[in-house]
Amino acid sequence: MTKEINEIIAAYKQALQKGIKSALATVVYVEGSSYRRPGARMLVEEDGRMTGAISGGCLEGDALRKALLAIHQNENKLVTYNSMDEEDVEFGVQLGCNGIVHILFEPVDAQDENNPIALLERSQLYRRETVLVTLFSLHNFHGHQPGTCFFLDKETTYSRIDDEGLKTILQPDASYVLQTGSSVFKEYEAFELTTFVELLQPCISLIIVGAGNDVFPLVEMTKVLGWQITIADGRSTHANAQRFPNVHQLITGKPADVINQLVPDEWTVFLLMTHNYKYDQAMMKLLLQINCRYIGTLGPKKRLERMFDELKEDGITITDEQRAIIHGPIGLDIGAEAAEEIALSVLAEIKAVFAERSGSFLKDRSVTIHTRNDLELQKVSSNDR
Repeated sequence: MTKEINEIIAAYKQALQKGIKSALATVVYVEGSSYRRPGARMLVEEDGRMTGAISGGCLEGDALRKALLAIHQNENKLVTYNSMDEEDVEFGVQLGCNGIVHILFEPVDAQDENNPIALLERSQLYRRETVLVTLFSLHNFHGHQPGTCFFLDKETTYSRIDDEGLKTILQPDASYVLQTGSSVFKEYEAFELTTFVELLQPCISLIIVGAGNDVFPLVEMTKVLGWQITIADGRSTHANAQRFPNVHQLITGKPADVINQLVPDEWTVFLLMTHNYKYDQAMMKLLLQINCRYIGTLGPKKRLERMFDELKEDGITITDEQRAIIHGPIGLDIGAEAAEEIALSVLAEIKAVFAERSGSFLKDRSVTIHTRNDLELQKVSSNDR
C-alpha cells in the first residue's frame, strides 16, 4: 500500500501545480466482503483523473461523481455502497462482492498544513511505523464527518481536532495501535463518531547481494511492488548505475564493507545471489549477527547445508530461530525455472512471510481470505476503554 500512497502524493502535487482541485477517497469501513479493505485510497481530481483504487473498478465511476460533489461543496461526505443483496442496484454499480463498503470523500485544502495528503506524506518521510486516524459518523451520514485528522509516530503528533475531549480519548487509542502494531476500529458513542485507527508500515527493503543477469527480472518486479531495492556486489563491473539505474542504493565491496553501509530494520530482506560461494558464506556469517526477518539463498539445499556445516566448524552455532528465517532454496514451489519465474516465486515467498501466510492455494482455505478481526477491525464501544 506504500506504493499507492506515494503515487497519490505525487499526483496531488502535480494537480496542485496545475491549479486543479482534488479529493481523497478512503475506504473507512467494510461489512462483509469487498475487493479493497479499509485504508484503500484514491485521489480524484476535478478534471476526472484518478490515482489509486477503492475497488476492483466497479465503484470508480460513481466515486468520481461523489468526489466532485465533495470538491464543489467543499465538504467531507460519507457514501455507502451496499451489495449484500445481489440485485441491489441502488447506486448503479455492482460490487462483485457480498458486502457493504463505506467510503469517505475529503476535498483537500492546500492551505491546511495538516490536510489528509499532508498527513499521508508525513507517514512516508521515515522508515518507521505511523498511525493515521480517520473519524466519521455511521449514524448521521449528512452530519459532520471530521475525516483524516490525526497523525502519530514515536516522535511527533499532528492533529486537526479542535475538541479537546475527543482528542483526549483518541490519543491513547492511537498510542495503543502504535504499540501493538495492529489497526483498530472503534466507536466513540459520546461523540456519535466512528474511528479507524490505522497502522501504516514502511515498505519492504530488499537487499539483493549479487548483481548478475538473473537479478534483472527480480529488480523489475520489485519496482512494480514499490519496495526499496539495494544492489550489493563485490564487482563494480556488475553493481553499477548503468546496469541498475533506478535502484535505491548501489554498494560495491567486500561483505563487511556492504554491511557497514546498510541500516537494516525489521522490514529488511536479504537475498544472497552472487553465485560466489565464499562471498555468500562471508555475508551469511555477518547476517547471522543481525536481527533479520528473512534471509534467502539461491542454489540447492545441499549448498546451504554445506555453508552451515562450515560455519559450525568455525565455531558459529546456528540456532533454530535463525534457521527459521533462512530460506534456501528461495521461493515458493511453483515449478519456476526461468529467471523471471524464479523472481516471481521469490517475491511471493517474501510476501507470504511478511503476511504470515503459507503461500498455499486460496481455494483450499477453510476460512475467509481476510480474518474476522481484519474484517471487523476490532469494533468496540468507547465504554469498553
